[in-house]
Amino acid sequence: GVTYQVGRTGAVTPVAELKPVELSMTTVRRATLHNADEIERLGISVGDYVFVEKAGEIIPKITGVDASKPNPDLFPSKVAFVKNCPACDTELVRNDGEVAFYCPNEKGCPPQIKGRIEHFIQRKALDIDSLGEGKIEILMENGFLNDASDLYALTFDEMLGLEKVHLDEDTGKARKVSFKEKTVENILKGIEASKAQPFEKVLFGIGIRFVGQTTAEKLAQYFKNMDALKNATLEQLLQVPDVGEKVALSILEYFKEEENQVFIAKLTSAGLQMKAENNVKEVEGNGLEGMILLYTGTFKNYSRVEIEAKIESNGGKLVSGVSKKL
Repeated sequence: GVTYQVGRTGAVTPVAELKPVELSMTTVRRATLHNADEIERLGISVGDYVFVEKAGEIIPKITGVDASKPNPDLFPSKVAFVKNCPACDTELVRNDGEVAFYCPNEKGCPPQIKGRIEHFIQRKALDIDSLGEGKIEILMENGFLNDASDLYALTFDEMLGLEKVHLDEDTGKARKVSFKEKTVENILKGIEASKAQPFEKVLFGIGIRFVGQTTAEKLAQYFKNMDALKNATLEQLLQVPDVGEKVALSILEYFKEEENQVFIAKLTSAGLQMKAENNVKEVEGNGLEGMILLYTGTFKNYSRVEIEAKIESNGGKLVSGVSKKL
C-alpha cells in the first residue's frame, strides 16, 4: 500500500508499505516514494512486486516494478497522489518550480506542529533529548503543547502519570510511553538547560524555512540579536554570507506573521538566548583572506566545527552550498 507523511514544512511525502524483506542486514517494511512525479514515473499499483535498494546503504527506496511477477489483483489501479492532506484534509498546493505538494494549514495541521516541536528540541537546536517523539504526541493530545514555546510552561503535576501505547512505524511493534517521576524530572531539567543554548541554535530551532544550521550561524554572527534580524530589510539580509534571495524572502515572510512574532516573544520571556555571544575569534594568519570556501565530506584531523574555526581564523569565509558567491 501507500501512506503519506506530512513534514514540519507541510511537505507531503508518499511512503510505500511493503511486505517485510531482509535487505543489507535489516528488515525493511517501508520505502520512500519521494513525490508525485516519482509515483507517476514508476507507474506503481497497490499489490505490485517492486525492486528495493538502500540509497547510500541507509534509506530504502523503490527503483522499479518487477514486471515478471504479475499483480495478484485482477484489476490493479495505478497509485494516484492524494489531493487533500491526510492529516487535516486541507487541499494540497504545489508551488511553482517545486516538486513537493504542501499542506498550507501550517497552524492547525497536527503533524506540522509536531514536526516543528521535534525540530526545535533536536540536538543541533535546543537539545532537549529527554523529550522523545512519543512524549511530544502525548503532550499535544492532552492539550499541553501547541507550539515549542509551550514547553517552557510545562509543570511537574501536568505531566506526571500521562501515558499512551505508541506504535513504532519502522518495526510495527507497540510500546507503552509513560511519564513517571524520573522521566518528568529529566524533561524539566532538559527544558531548563535549553535556556543556555546560544542564539544561533535558537535561531535554527525556530524553524524558518530554508534557514539551516550554517545559515543560522551566519545570521547570528551578522545581526547579533533577534530584534536586529526581525527588523532587517531585504538588502541587509542579502549582505549576509550564504544568504540568497530565496532565504532572505523566507526570513522576511516569517517575521511578517503576527503569530510568529508572538512565538518569539514567548521564547524571549521564557529566558532563551536572543543575543549572540561576543566571542573573540582567534587569528592565526591571513592565508585564506579574500577566499570564499566550501567543503564536503569528512576530514581525518578536524570536526566540522574545528574546520570552520580554522578557515575563519585564517581569514576565509565559509559557505554551505555552491552559488555565485563561491
